[in-house]
Amino acid sequence: MTLSIDAAMNIAHVLTEALPYIQRFTNHTIVIKYGGNAMTMDNLKQGFAQDIVLMKLLGINPVVVHGGGPQINAVLDELGIESRFVDGMRITDSKTMDVVQMVLGGLINQDIVSLINQCGMKALGLTGKDARLITADKMVIERSSPEFQVPEIIDIGHVGQIRQINREILDVLMSDDIIPVIAPIGVGKDNETYNINADLVAGKLAEELTAEKLILLTNVRGLEDRDGNLLSGLNVGKVERLIKDGAITGGMLPKIRCALNAVNNGVKSSHIIDGRIPHAVMLEVLTDEGVGTLISTETGH
Repeated sequence: MTLSIDAAMNIAHVLTEALPYIQRFTNHTIVIKYGGNAMTMDNLKQGFAQDIVLMKLLGINPVVVHGGGPQINAVLDELGIESRFVDGMRITDSKTMDVVQMVLGGLINQDIVSLINQCGMKALGLTGKDARLITADKMVIERSSPEFQVPEIIDIGHVGQIRQINREILDVLMSDDIIPVIAPIGVGKDNETYNINADLVAGKLAEELTAEKLILLTNVRGLEDRDGNLLSGLNVGKVERLIKDGAITGGMLPKIRCALNAVNNGVKSSHIIDGRIPHAVMLEVLTDEGVGTLISTETGH
């Protein structure tokens, strides 16, 4: 089959547009937080794995961190265990923690690893407990109340906040061209197991690895203004003003704070992109326009 002139020119344009990004990002690390629809729809799962493999073949070092909230909820429902949340954090008792470990560290993690391996590259699944990759402290939530003179302390169980990242194991894997796939589970000083927000894990890993980019996949187009227009390129000052003005609210706020913290701590740029778009990661990394919101010290790709 012979390509038409228009089709051939389009392919040539795409490849030449990608060239400067390939040159720029070769030998650099990109941390991708994988979640949402991209983890549940077969065509998107396959496309994500292909994007990760392509990045590796181009000399880029991808590190994948995944969530799994809907899958955890489904298993908890089957077991008759209620899902409860405080300020967006899952209340994680011992039984819930067992399910979290099984779903994140087992089912989801190995599914992602298998897909990447099938596409022709080596991937290895880890939790933060392996080689003490992620050490954590117990998270407590303080809530002010007019009924109390001091803030109320809310115990949300086995939920952790990151204390330290041990990057040595990641350096070993990446030096051997192995793609790390990380489940956001940490270990405490007392060997307690902790459930940790995947966005926070991805952000901290990006900081520790001095990543070129942090990419957070979501189920929305990116950050929008009050009129629903996509904000595609933002610098740090603009984001901070949007937060102060109350233009960023709800579930997008913690993602934006995570992205902002990464940029303020050495990551070149953070991206919040629409994981419902096939090959969203590749489009964001290797094209001029991208498919979401970019946050950096300077505007631009």
